[in-house]
Amino acid sequence: MSIFTHVTVGTNDLDQARIFYDLVLAELNIKRISDLGDRGSIWGIDTPAFFVLKPANGQPASVGNGITISFEAPSRAAVDAFHAAALAAGCPDEGAPGPRNWAPNAYAAYTRDIDGNKLAVYCFKPT
Repeated sequence: MSIFTHVTVGTNDLDQARIFYDLVLAELNIKRISDLGDRGSIWGIDTPAFFVLKPANGQPASVGNGITISFEAPSRAAVDAFHAAALAAGCPDEGAPGPRNWAPNAYAAYTRDIDGNKLAVYCFKPT
């Protein structure tokens, strides 16, 4: 059981966000499972888990300082592929794929999405 029902990030460009997240999340076998018209979209595996929405208050979306959304990858190769897809989409490198020594077998990469939200992808399986 997860400790979260879902995670939401805001966007100022829904069309570009859909393209970006379809591209990078496909590397983790996560698919878009619902569209909410001009409000946003939802991605997940079995249940809705990751929402990308225009802010409900009508104000521009902004980045939360100190916030990182981290996705679980099925393999280290998927970490590499997610990171490569993000860079190919023009997003910045915030931490190249490689081991992270804070947890056993942790292998991760970091980037930002088109709105500047910090993203991580982790695999905890041994090589």
